Amino acid sequence: MTCTRCPRLVELRQRVRRDFPDYHAAPVPSFGPGDAGLLVVGLAPGMHGANATGRPFTGDYAGELLYATLHRFGFASAPVSRHADDGLRLHDCRITNAVRCLPPANKPTGAEVNECNGFLREELAAPRVILALGGVAHRATVKALGLRQRDWPFGHAAEHPLADGRTLLDSYHCSRYNTQTRRLTPAMFERVFERARSLLAA
Repeated sequence: MTCTRCPRLVELRQRVRRDFPDYHAAPVPSFGPGDAGLLVVGLAPGMHGANATGRPFTGDYAGELLYATLHRFGFASAPVSRHADDGLRLHDCRITNAVRCLPPANKPTGAEVNECNGFLREELAAPRVILALGGVAHRATVKALGLRQRDWPFGHAAEHPLADGRTLLDSYHCSRYNTQTRRLTPAMFERVFERARSLLAA
């Protein structure tokens, strides 16, 4: 996948590719089966994580908690994801990001989120449960669903029944900052995935 819609992101990934020639340094595609019941929506690739490996949440700190939790609830074949060729598989789960390219300081602009929103919209056709990790991912998902932001506020463990019978769940992002400050604990994260699993089983 190549995309040149966001000049700031294109310039950054070109610079990263020069500095780290072995890095993926390109838009990161979604990971997991296209007909998965659960879609996890993150923020954007991390510099030395997905931007390096080419697979969402692979090789970075945030992925440690995410993949361990996915494995605990039967969504992943292994609890650790180190690189794109490590053999890990997702079961009835797919992972994507609100923005597919590495943003400076991990902070995409509103315009960059909007440019990527069409890609996210395409991902929303199949899943019965959508889990947004963080406020940016939540708002991008609400926009991609064609809903009004003020009617769908973000909150950790918030559950939003959609008109078509599907469910949008929220969680704080599993970032290093959130976990080290205990804003998000493993137990809090697990309860969200437990709810996702129960919704899929209903």
